[in-house]
Amino acid sequence: MDFNLTPEIEEVRQQIRTFVDQRLIPLESDAASYDDHENINEPLLESLRAETRKLGLWSLSMPTERGGRGFNTVGMAACYEEMNRSIFGPACFNAAPPDDGNMFLLNRVATDAQKEKWLQPIIDGKVRSSIVMTEPAPGSGSDPAGMMRTTAVKKGDKWVVHGHKWYITGAGVADHFLLLARTSDDPRRGLTCFLYHRDQPGWEILRRIPIMGPEEHGGHCELKFDGLEIPDENRLMGVGEGLKAVQIRLGTARLTHCMRWLGLSKRALEIAGEYVAERQAFGTPLGDHEGVQWMLGEAAMGIHTGRLLTMNAAWKLDTGDFARKEVSMAKVAVADILHQSVDTAIQLCGAKGYSKDTVLEWMYRYARQARLVDGASEVHKMVLARSFQKEGLDFWTWGDN
Repeated sequence: MDFNLTPEIEEVRQQIRTFVDQRLIPLESDAASYDDHENINEPLLESLRAETRKLGLWSLSMPTERGGRGFNTVGMAACYEEMNRSIFGPACFNAAPPDDGNMFLLNRVATDAQKEKWLQPIIDGKVRSSIVMTEPAPGSGSDPAGMMRTTAVKKGDKWVVHGHKWYITGAGVADHFLLLARTSDDPRRGLTCFLYHRDQPGWEILRRIPIMGPEEHGGHCELKFDGLEIPDENRLMGVGEGLKAVQIRLGTARLTHCMRWLGLSKRALEIAGEYVAERQAFGTPLGDHEGVQWMLGEAAMGIHTGRLLTMNAAWKLDTGDFARKEVSMAKVAVADILHQSVDTAIQLCGAKGYSKDTVLEWMYRYARQARLVDGASEVHKMVLARSFQKEGLDFWTWGDN
C-alpha cells in the first residue's frame, strides 16, 4: 500500500493535531473539565464540538452531503490517531464509540428513510446512540449467533421484544438504539437487527454498571426488555441478517478502536519522553540511561508495528475486502501496545506517573479494557489460527492477491 496521505487528509490531520495541542490537552489538568465518571463534562464538550464543526473537523467518516468529510478508512486512521492524543479527543470530533460504529453501519445499510430518521441526528450531534448486543450468562457474548436469548416475535406489523442485556455502552445518554435479537432458531440467520428510540415503552435501564476505568458518556448499562414493540419499518436489513449487520459494523469499529488507541499510546510516550529528558539521576538525565532508552525504544517500535497493522487493515477495507484477519491482528497487537506504552510511561515517570498529576493513571485503567472490548484478544487469536489452518502459506499474501 501507499503510505502517503492525500493533501486534504494531511491538512485535516495537522488541523486536528493543532486543536488537540492547543484546546484539549490543557483542559486535562483542570478538575473542572471532568464529569462524575471521569470524562469531559457535557457543557464543555458541547462548546468544543461547536468549534470542531466550524473548523470542518466533524464526522470525518460520514458523506459530505450529510455534513461529514467523506474520508476513507485510511484517512480516518491518520486523523483518529491524532484525535486521541487527548483523552477528551474523539467525542469532540464526533468520532467516539459507539456512535462512530453505529453511524458507519447505518450509512452503509439503512434505507433512505431510516438514514434520515435514525442516522442524520447522530451525525448532527443532536442525539447519541448505542448498540444493544451483550447479555448476561448464559446469553450471548463472543458467540451471539449461538447464544443470544433476547427474542423478537412478529405480531402483525410489529416485533415484540423480551430479554436481558448488559454492558451496553452509552445507553445512559443514548436516544437511538440498535438492538440485536433472536427471530428464529436458524444457526446462521437466526438474528435480526432493529432500531428503537429511548422514549418507547417496554424496556428500562436497570443500572449503570460500575467499572474500574473511566467511562464513555452514558456508561455501561444493564437493560431489561419486557414487551418493547418495534414497527417492522424500523427493522435494519432483512429478517435473519442481524449477524451480517454486526459483522459489517464491527470490522470497521474494531479498527477505529485501534486508530484511537495508537493516539493514546503515542501520548503516553510523549509524557514519558518529556519527563526523562528533564529528570536527573546519578548526574545525567534519565533519558541518557541505556535501560530507559531500551524501554522507550521497545514501546515506540510496538506503536509503529501497531500502526502498520492498522493501516494495512484500513487499506484492505477500502478495497472492499472484509479484512477479518487483518483487523483481528491489529486489534490484538494494538490492545497490547496500548497497555505496554502506558505501563512503560508510568514506570519511567515513577511516583508522578502513578499519581493523578498526569493522565497516565487514567489511561492505564482505560487501557485494560482494550483486550476485552469488541472481542477478547483470545477470540481474535482463534480467528487467526483458523485462517492459518485453512489458508496455510496463503495466510501471508502480497498486495491484493
